[in-house]
Amino acid sequence: MNTVKGIIFDYGGTIDTNGIHWAEVIWEQYRHTRADISKELFREAYVYGERTLARHRIIEENDTFHTLLKKKIAIQAEYLRNNSTLVTLTSAEQTTIVEGCYRKVLETLKITRNRVEHLAMHYPLVLVTNFYGNMPVVLKEFNLEQYFSTIVESSTVGLRKPDPALYALGVKALNISPDETLVIGDSYKKDILPAKSLGCKAIWLKGICWEEEIPLSHALPDRIIKSLEEIESILNLPQDSI
Repeated sequence: MNTVKGIIFDYGGTIDTNGIHWAEVIWEQYRHTRADISKELFREAYVYGERTLARHRIIEENDTFHTLLKKKIAIQAEYLRNNSTLVTLTSAEQTTIVEGCYRKVLETLKITRNRVEHLAMHYPLVLVTNFYGNMPVVLKEFNLEQYFSTIVESSTVGLRKPDPALYALGVKALNISPDETLVIGDSYKKDILPAKSLGCKAIWLKGICWEEEIPLSHALPDRIIKSLEEIESILNLPQDSI
């Protein structure tokens, strides 16, 4: 990858969880908090929550990630309350789930923030993400804002992954050609496929997925990794500054 001159990062599921889909992060906290909830019912509540957040402006632009989590879990609890006679998440249980998820992010960022910082020493970085309009606040919350020259956020620009046009905006922001651009993301369909369709290089952070994704033969990722800790060696960056 000697021709790489700039990097586009995905955020959710990539930087904040290091390849673990957010449904799995939340599910793990559900298991610790309410073992009687089936994964099938949880997945229904999760999908309902994501669709609700996509359709309605529930997340405000000044909301922190902690606030976002509280709203997300509250919507899931609403679904469970309305669709199950057996399961009701109490306010205390919702708080336990939120705090567990938040701790997971803080623990993960001890690893991934260093990787982002190191890459920013060598390449211009742009963030391309499906998010809720509060990405700048979240980046500041987690001390990441200084590493990205531009944020391309779905709710702000009116485009949403897997539309390649969202990634095209990221390439434009880097002011380089697609074949000089490296995309790093955790979803084949939402990150790797649109990136390859533009002619970008792509590294697939394949961890614990929502569902199995099978790469298409004409749009294979350039590399598949299990952790962002593998990035420096792929790009032949010096290790002594990490």
